[in-house]
Amino acid sequence: MITDNSEEIDQLLRQMLELDVDITARELARRHPTLKSASSFTRLPGRRAALLRYQEEQRRIRSISQRVQHRSRASVSTDIAARDARIEALEREVQVLVASHMAMIRAVGEIGGFAAWAKLFEGFEDARETLVRLNAMPTNNITMLAERGESTHLQKRR
Repeated sequence: MITDNSEEIDQLLRQMLELDVDITARELARRHPTLKSASSFTRLPGRRAALLRYQEEQRRIRSISQRVQHRSRASVSTDIAARDARIEALEREVQVLVASHMAMIRAVGEIGGFAAWAKLFEGFEDARETLVRLNAMPTNNITMLAERGESTHLQKRR
């Protein structure tokens, strides 16, 4: 009877990745307590997929490591600082865009156009969900101005 052993195999592959041991079916067989044949890891699609996934991850990590090794620490530190600054700038831009978006939605709601705005996003549910996730949708009641100067309150639509 063949058991999956996927958690045990994943654990071994993670360990090999962390130790930077070449990830091969043969090496995995050497390290596995019960499966001692390389074909045990290449024959079954699930095991083969896990092996290939970790091999690709190891190639990616080694590629990054080689690029970093060829550069000075100062150069790498400078790049990291520049990227951190870029991330902070982008986060500030997102905050500004969210605030302006909320102000626009409130303004549209106040003049009675929220229903039209909501209708615009009917086919774009994922966009609306993203706006909610970014807290870019108003959270309080929106006051609509009626034709005769009366006001009515509408609950926020989600």
